[in-house]
Amino acid sequence: MTKGRVLVIGSNATRIEVQGGWRATGQYLNETVVPAMAIIEAGYDVVLATPDGTRPHLDPASDAVDHFGGDQDAYDRAKSFWAEHPAMTAVRTLRSVIDEGLDAYVGVFVPGGQAPVVDLMQDAETGKILRHFHDRAKPTALLCHGPMAVVSAMPKAAEFRAAMIAGDVEKARDLAKGWPYVGYRMTVFSASEEKVVEDQILQARMHFDMPSALTAAGGNVVTTDVDFAPNVIVDRELITGQNPRSDHPIAATFVAALDRSLVTA
Repeated sequence: MTKGRVLVIGSNATRIEVQGGWRATGQYLNETVVPAMAIIEAGYDVVLATPDGTRPHLDPASDAVDHFGGDQDAYDRAKSFWAEHPAMTAVRTLRSVIDEGLDAYVGVFVPGGQAPVVDLMQDAETGKILRHFHDRAKPTALLCHGPMAVVSAMPKAAEFRAAMIAGDVEKARDLAKGWPYVGYRMTVFSASEEKVVEDQILQARMHFDMPSALTAAGGNVVTTDVDFAPNVIVDRELITGQNPRSDHPIAATFVAALDRSLVTA
């Protein structure tokens, strides 16, 4: 018997705005499958849903054994899980999940890759889902760039994002009023880690860094001094992981939170 259903919110974005144009982007393989596999192994069902109901596009930069600690077997298992497991192939729309009833879910997880910065950060249905889990103090986990999805829970998320792209931080702060995560401790992909991606992958500069955006929203953002060191922050129901190497730690922390919530339910 399953312990309950966990919603995984995926992104449909395939490109991201940068200074001077656009670059290809997507969701990260390890950040998606490592937590999903751990959740299923712990006895929960996983339901993957995206804004338009199609499978997330994987960032080619994530399709590498290096993101699995150089472990070829782990990489192969991850690839097989992504390609074949029904939890990853039977994708639903966020709207259908909402219409079915969010009370059917015991937790929610948002993986990273830069893609969530494009769509989930300003998606109204993502915002509705996150507010539901926040209001009921249900475990809410987000990894790497995934924490940017919490911006969607503010009343004017799209306007906030546009203000950050325009470099108008003061306007963004004003637009963030009513955000339910004000004062929460959280982490996200750091500015110095982003610079590595800008230099080595995008070969372009982003319009804003993630910690600055979440700080402008009202979050208490904590990142490591060492780039790509695992980091997981827990504050109330919110569980955030900083970077791809936080995949296993956030999975373990999230599963523990799900198990605790069953005991207290």
